[in-house]
Amino acid sequence: MDGSANTMRETIQFAEFMLDPRAFELRRDGEVVRLERKPLEALILLAERPGELVSREEILEKIWGKDVYVDADNSINAAIRKIRAALKDDPENPRFLYTVPGKGYRFTGEFKSKGLVSTASLTPGAQSTNSRRKWMAVVGLSFGLAALLAFAWLQHKKSSQDPQRLMLAVLPFVNLSGDPKQEYFADGFTEELITQLGGLQPERLGVIARTSSMQYKNAKKGAASIAQELKVQYLLEGSVRRSGDRILVAAQLIQANDQTHLWAGDFQATEQDVLKLQNDVALAISKKIALTLSPVVRARLGGALHVNAEAHQAYLEARQDFEARTKEGTERGIAEYQRAIAIDPGYAPPYAGLAAIYSLAPVTGVMPAGEAFPKAKEAALKAVQLDESLSSGHTALGFVLAHYDFDWQSAEREYRRGIELNPNDAQAHFFFSNSYLSPMGKHEEAIKEMKAAVDLDPRSAAVLSFSGQTFVWAKRYAEALTQYKKCDELFPGFAINHERMAHLYAYMGQFDKAIAEDTRARILAGEKPDVAMKKDEEFQAAFAKGGPNGYWEKLLDSVSQTDGTPESYRSAQDLAILYTKLGDKETALTLLEGALETKTLKLTELAVEPAFEPLRSEPRFQKLLKRLGLPNLRS
Repeated sequence: MDGSANTMRETIQFAEFMLDPRAFELRRDGEVVRLERKPLEALILLAERPGELVSREEILEKIWGKDVYVDADNSINAAIRKIRAALKDDPENPRFLYTVPGKGYRFTGEFKSKGLVSTASLTPGAQSTNSRRKWMAVVGLSFGLAALLAFAWLQHKKSSQDPQRLMLAVLPFVNLSGDPKQEYFADGFTEELITQLGGLQPERLGVIARTSSMQYKNAKKGAASIAQELKVQYLLEGSVRRSGDRILVAAQLIQANDQTHLWAGDFQATEQDVLKLQNDVALAISKKIALTLSPVVRARLGGALHVNAEAHQAYLEARQDFEARTKEGTERGIAEYQRAIAIDPGYAPPYAGLAAIYSLAPVTGVMPAGEAFPKAKEAALKAVQLDESLSSGHTALGFVLAHYDFDWQSAEREYRRGIELNPNDAQAHFFFSNSYLSPMGKHEEAIKEMKAAVDLDPRSAAVLSFSGQTFVWAKRYAEALTQYKKCDELFPGFAINHERMAHLYAYMGQFDKAIAEDTRARILAGEKPDVAMKKDEEFQAAFAKGGPNGYWEKLLDSVSQTDGTPESYRSAQDLAILYTKLGDKETALTLLEGALETKTLKLTELAVEPAFEPLRSEPRFQKLLKRLGLPNLRS
């Protein structure tokens, strides 16, 4: 359009619709479609710029004005929803209005015709100029349309070969039972639903892990902010109410970019049918976002699953206790898992949970590895025997086979089977990376698996921090530091992460930073600040006087005097690192041989721990690696 005051704005015809900006009217097959003023203005703005991205900021400025205060997100989202309703445009498969997440919108309607409502008479020169302009516009439009069609074809071809993987987050379901003691049930329902959704069509739908989703329990953040932080396209939220033996669930699916409520449903069942209820929710969501379910998945979702209500309750309570990762929580969790098994010996999930909690019992100080791992193996084998399709059972068994039996071939088989059964299980990727791939020196694949774990569990302090450790083992220190710093940005109070940074800085020869991070870790772990700062000064003085040896000597002296911080140099294997740094290979090797007798968890790291580089040529060290079935990865 030129700037003539006598030239009217063009009508725009697309599909069965005609948009007339002059009359400020939208018609469908000749009938007026009612649309409020702001949404209609927004539609005109978008339709007059077909194929062009129009930002949310521009829509806000041109429709609402610069100086008018509005709730930008809600106002624009409401307008877009009303436009889509008027056009009967499905946001999942849009004909007219395409959302560019986080950016804006693009009008993609296929025009039937587009012409001027009226024009003023023009002089011959002006007519000639106007004709040339029209001809150039037609040529330009033709080339542009051809390019657009070619681009669309390529995109379609690409999408048909490699469809975009959607991401969904299940926000913590709200407990509406009126009893705070029922929180474990709502949280357990959320976690089980995450597992169910994760198994629908994993190559098409990724589901954020429980650890990250639970970060938003009772959060006041809006859907858009949560979706951006988790990098998801969909959010599922809802509530759970227990009334007698009845369970009532309300759920709704939200499209994150414009907060459109795509689906809502109410479900109810007895406690014995809670698994069937979860399947019904998962099946409803699969239909809404057009997933293609395999016959096996359809059979599973359609199955009439029953569970002993009391055993299920004990199982959920055990999972809640285990999440605390404390000695007391571990002890309570073991007792509740055992109670669930006693009530229903044929119920597989409690066995898998018991195997996992026993495996980590040495970390929480409940029992030594020699006592815990045989129990973990027995429980894992029983879980797989009862339900071969239970992903968590295979992952738990893989952990035992790696850390206790050092049966690497079998461990790999179980880990891969666990991931095959549930590719959306962040813990399966996590343990496969750090308990098999890294120990075997398969660093590129380990990093890939750890990245998969982070993508599925982006708000987990443990996963984020350990991703840094994966890079340390690969001797990619700069990338390791980047990961530790990312974890620190989100979880500045995570003591283990600071301890790991202290270790890394020391390996990099940056001892001043190592001292600072170690001090921070000790304070976060509960040491009094004045005590920690006094030790900080002592470390600085030791380094100033003796250089790196002074630092390592002081660290050895400090470890022997205190209880230490998480992952400080206190175990036999960690002490071997200090003696290796100080050049005392004999003591270091003796400590490692003792660690093998007690089968400490960290023995799997022996081949990839950078500090042991000076020991690799030692026959005793090579013998240790051989006994463990680990590769001798010489630099």
